[in-house]
Amino acid sequence: MASKNLQTNYIVQDEGVCGGKPRIAGARFKVQQVVIEYVHASRTVEQVLQSHPHLSLAQTYAALSYYYDHQDEIESDIKEGWEYAKQMEAGLA
Repeated sequence: MASKNLQTNYIVQDEGVCGGKPRIAGARFKVQQVVIEYVHASRTVEQVLQSHPHLSLAQTYAALSYYYDHQDEIESDIKEGWEYAKQMEAGLA
């Protein structure tokens, strides 16, 4: 019996939405936002969901799954955002 490839549609990427960054479908919530809370701030999935009740458990795990498949890309986006924030604080941007 051949395997059937199942695909979920939780993560999308559109040129004109959220700066073209990967985001949760149906929401203006970037994958990197979940990652910042879960990975960088050491919050649990349950804490992320409490802070963002519009997200489902499946959407949150899909964002984390996407992150682990595209870790370099997402970490680069996060770093770019932090550097921009530092420039804004310093009045350089």
